[in-house]
Amino acid sequence: MSDTPRDERKTLVLTGASRGIGHATVKRFSREGWRVITCSRQDFSDDCPWPAGAEDHIRVDLSDQEDVGFAVSEIRQRLQANGSQLNALVNNAAISPKIEGGARMDSIRTPMHLWRDVFQVNFFAPIMLARGLFKELQNGRGSIVNVTSIVGSRVHPFAGTAYATSKAALNSLTREMAADFGPSGIRVNAIAPGEIETAILSPGTEDMIGDIPLRRLGQTKEVADVIYFLCSEQSSYVSGSELHINGGQHV
Repeated sequence: MSDTPRDERKTLVLTGASRGIGHATVKRFSREGWRVITCSRQDFSDDCPWPAGAEDHIRVDLSDQEDVGFAVSEIRQRLQANGSQLNALVNNAAISPKIEGGARMDSIRTPMHLWRDVFQVNFFAPIMLARGLFKELQNGRGSIVNVTSIVGSRVHPFAGTAYATSKAALNSLTREMAADFGPSGIRVNAIAPGEIETAILSPGTEDMIGDIPLRRLGQTKEVADVIYFLCSEQSSYVSGSELHINGGQHV
């Protein structure tokens, strides 16, 4: 028997926590009493208003496969240190390169090295983390949420081709993971946000409101609420789904 006191809180591992949807997700889960282990390219910022933030933050470059492996080992160690289970993994981090002036990178002008970088962060890192933390998720009968996008199913005026196709691939991967991880008690779902109001909106996004049936942009809090639902017992029989969070924009 270990002498280490067991942390009875549920635990979430979240990538891309430093802003936008990730930031709102940390606040949502923290409010429910969860421990949140955050992962991002930046060091922990003092501007992030949640408890134990610095202690539960891991700096990781998801574009580097070796660094992803390091993050998996570090997460395992932190879980073992206080007897925590892993109850949820949210793959939120993503990159979407732009050409000079902020224009979208289409399939003709996107350099091949950027295709590889985008797919490593947006597609390969999620499955690497899920596989690396499989036993921990199995022990916690955990839930995986992959953050895809409305652009995975349509050409978008701002989102580049590499980003869009990586999100489409992540949706397909979610379906495959749900079939593969399900027998071990791990649920796997995706959310596909549309136009969400953040500090880094592309110029012209407001002009798209007329195409959204609810006639407004989404809020990061609304996305975080759905992520929390998919990680809670309220969705205990939901797996293999991609939930649209876009005010009806996809219809």
